[in-house]
Amino acid sequence: MAQLLSFRVYLSAETQKASPESFKRTQKTRKPFTPGQRGPVRKPQNLNLEVSPHRAVSAVRLMRIEFGGAFADLLNEKGKGSGSNEMSYVERTIGFRTRDLDDRDLRLVTDVVGGTIRWRRYLDHLIGSLCHNERTFRNMEPLLLQILRIGFYEIIKLDMPAYAVVDENVRLAKIALRPGAGDLVNGILRKLVSLKEKDALPLPKVEGDDRAQARALATLHSHPVWMVRRWVKYLGLDEATKLMTWNNTDPGFSLRANMGRGITRADLVERLNSLKVPHELSLHLEDFVRIKTGLQMVVQAGLLKEGICSVQDESAGLVVSVVKPQPGDRILDACAAPGGKTLFMASCLKRQGMIYAMDVNEGRLRILGETAKSHQVNGLITTIHSDLRVFAETKEVQYDKVLLDAPCSGLGVLSKRADLRWNRKLEDMEELTNLQDELLDSASKLVKPGGFLIYSTCSIDPEENQGRVEAFLLRHPEFSVDPVDRLVPSSFVTLQGFFLSNPVKHYLDGAFAARLVRAL
Repeated sequence: MAQLLSFRVYLSAETQKASPESFKRTQKTRKPFTPGQRGPVRKPQNLNLEVSPHRAVSAVRLMRIEFGGAFADLLNEKGKGSGSNEMSYVERTIGFRTRDLDDRDLRLVTDVVGGTIRWRRYLDHLIGSLCHNERTFRNMEPLLLQILRIGFYEIIKLDMPAYAVVDENVRLAKIALRPGAGDLVNGILRKLVSLKEKDALPLPKVEGDDRAQARALATLHSHPVWMVRRWVKYLGLDEATKLMTWNNTDPGFSLRANMGRGITRADLVERLNSLKVPHELSLHLEDFVRIKTGLQMVVQAGLLKEGICSVQDESAGLVVSVVKPQPGDRILDACAAPGGKTLFMASCLKRQGMIYAMDVNEGRLRILGETAKSHQVNGLITTIHSDLRVFAETKEVQYDKVLLDAPCSGLGVLSKRADLRWNRKLEDMEELTNLQDELLDSASKLVKPGGFLIYSTCSIDPEENQGRVEAFLLRHPEFSVDPVDRLVPSSFVTLQGFFLSNPVKHYLDGAFAARLVRAL
């Protein structure tokens, strides 16, 4: 289980907070994709050595993400995702296995899947433009569409040799579907190659009224239209464009040395040097190291499994700086899972104090508890399976500090969560802000007089961030802002005294935190 978390933190611990549905009495579940959704159920066949392994795995993984709700980045060093053998999904979906994935295949799967998801709107615009008619595109079966998306992405964004991309994706379509599907892929991909060579891709121009411009920008930068309009409103056109460009780049990662086990950053750097993983020291946090490439090598070497380090963005580490855990503190982490901040706070206590990790998801709390053992901080963490709102109503207990790392839109982590932009809707924002208000009210009851309430998100949206804090302070005059300027570097401090990391400005995930003090 500890190993499983090591791949979940691949997304960074802050990118998988509980959704608002987790706090509802009746949970909604997505209808899972089944292999026979638009075609006959296929019987397992023998090993097929003709099909490109990374393309077969990528196509099936893309369908699992789009139709089955799988995460985009959960792929470990053995080609497994979400606890099951990746190739078994391939066999169940398209009826055969390919050869096993080697390290190069694994890297390609990560690149192709992440990139194809990020650029989905852009790719679909081009695919639709090159089909005979709109009906052909709209009625296209899921696997065929994924194969075309992969081919378009490899040709346009990865700049792979066109002849190889066409040949391999045509073969996959013919064997996994039927000869006619291969012919369709062949015709469309060859049109794409011709247009690319002529620099004549059918892309929209940014012109017309605000709505028309937003639609064009949404296609060119592959984001939902509502996000584009919202960001242009709050940030301006130039900053919104820079943000979308950031979201479409391959993310870097940060590693946190596990000082709870006595591991220093120097120790971690020594291990990275031995693995020949390029890195640089964090400019903001003394326990953090940045890496752009080589995370697969870190995983394979067992550094995460052994508890030597964690994958955690510096923006999340800076939120812990805003909490400022001190030896002897009793701290409630009110929405703790998957537990990145919990583990970091526990390591700051120097064996004195307690972190009470609460979450509505019992399974994720169990994983957190097991991971705490590998980090040797399990004696400093007590897990509580509860909805914060119910707990606050039924328990008479108060803490020195309460961290509410609230469920949010995740709009600050879109570079790492490639699929998230397509899973969020404008209607979600009102639902989320209502939930955040409820959780803030509940969390406030658990703060002792003179104690601190820290509200944080992995969002850059003003309504989820300062908007919620300002509304809370109007309802709770017993709380006031405790400025964070003495706790984090000045470039992260807003005029209101809050913490805000801006992906474009700081080259980190977007995150927000407000530190509020309760009157004595």
